[in-house]
Amino acid sequence: MIRGRSQGTAPAVLSVLDLATVGAGLTATDALRTTAELARLADRRGFHRFWVAEHHSMPGVASTSPAVILGHLTGQTERIRLGSGGVMLPNHQPLVIAEQFGTLEALAPGRIDLGLGRAPGTDGATAAALRRGRADGADAFPQQLAELIRFLDDDFPDDHPYAAIHAVPGPVQGRVAGGVQPADRPPVWLLGSSGFSAELAGRLGLPFAFAHHFSAANTVPALDLYRRSFRPSDALDAPYAMIGVSALAADDEREAQRQVLTGALAMVRLRTGRPGLIPSPEEAASHPFSPVETEIVDGWLANVVHGTPDAVREGLNDLAKRTGADELMITSNAHTPAARLRSYELIADAYALPR
Repeated sequence: MIRGRSQGTAPAVLSVLDLATVGAGLTATDALRTTAELARLADRRGFHRFWVAEHHSMPGVASTSPAVILGHLTGQTERIRLGSGGVMLPNHQPLVIAEQFGTLEALAPGRIDLGLGRAPGTDGATAAALRRGRADGADAFPQQLAELIRFLDDDFPDDHPYAAIHAVPGPVQGRVAGGVQPADRPPVWLLGSSGFSAELAGRLGLPFAFAHHFSAANTVPALDLYRRSFRPSDALDAPYAMIGVSALAADDEREAQRQVLTGALAMVRLRTGRPGLIPSPEEAASHPFSPVETEIVDGWLANVVHGTPDAVREGLNDLAKRTGADELMITSNAHTPAARLRSYELIADAYALPR
């Protein structure tokens, strides 16, 4: 069964979501080194999971290939669960995902999660380039999901066209002569920002992760739908809901505001069709925001829990209470690697997580 572990004084299990963000004046190498450093910090400080996201054609985000990054992180960590938040299933063939995450499970047995989303993680043109003319897209998500789970479990019916196809590493290696491979495979999570995946996760008895950090107005309705739709399964006997939340702690309020404004300006540029690197705090502070841009910034910052460690703790506690989430997956997006790392240290301290 999927359950998080108790952590310090936190009202819900605490985890980390990382996008390997690339700041102005920094490289993708810098970003990915920071991701590895952050994974080690999260492992050391007792966060429960460390997930990386899949995004494409965005200069400020280097997490285009979760399986590649996770493969690196298996050698950088010891205890923390590693996973995708998420792999965008319509962009990939189910067999390929099953092989990738079977490989990850072999590298870090019992520590891998497979989070799946139905959005492209990019714009329509890039999605078309990824899918090479396939027309199924998000509409075929339930069928793709069922196929992927069959590959992970290696249990296609005998009369299925794929019955003789096996995802390797995987359960088939434990069934052939001399095989000792355990049948364990990564738990599957559904991710979403609307009701579709919430209802599907409930009907299938899967854990559900909601993108509160960019769809806050839908959080409570989606979680309510998930819980109403839930049917017990081999994976879960009761609903388990996680929400992604943007949060950034700093030693003082002014520094926190300075850092979160960089992410707000990056969001302004993304939403107005000008995606780029994450601007520096100096660039963000001097930017002449138009009325339209100010509206985007205000809406974005309203859903970012930021400030001193005590203020962030209070904000996260309130969010856990309002949503009833079992787990909070924190993403701290800022230009400066040191600021991001410091944020997680401060949040860990605020909740008395182990050192």
